[in-house]
Amino acid sequence: MTFVERATRRIVSWAVLWERTIAAFEQLVEAAPFARLYYSDAFVTYAALWYPGTYEALPNKSQTFSVEGDNAELRHYLARLARRTRCFSRCIVALTRAVDLLVRTWNERQRFKQAHPKLPAQLIQFLPLPN
Repeated sequence: MTFVERATRRIVSWAVLWERTIAAFEQLVEAAPFARLYYSDAFVTYAALWYPGTYEALPNKSQTFSVEGDNAELRHYLARLARRTRCFSRCIVALTRAVDLLVRTWNERQRFKQAHPKLPAQLIQFLPLPN
């Protein structure tokens, strides 16, 4: 699950979850930075959460296209998240580390693209170098 800031398309909060439970979602909402507006699709669990700002569930993608696009990018760059088969990463630690690395790299690239919109920005350029 991810929270995306629409203006910059940065992922501001995320979690790797085995089950989509209210308790797990509440932890993610509490970890996310404050926003005046929260949008989601019409998934029932989202409506049961408490949001510090205004929340609106929408039956279409009119306000959730940024998060849907970033989720597609996560699936594109991390083969473990692809939905083609029933094969998936069963090690939650490895999956969490892979998502963490991708989110950090993605956010650095988004920062760069916002500061320099005309310059090319390939994701691989923003991978942290090993020590």
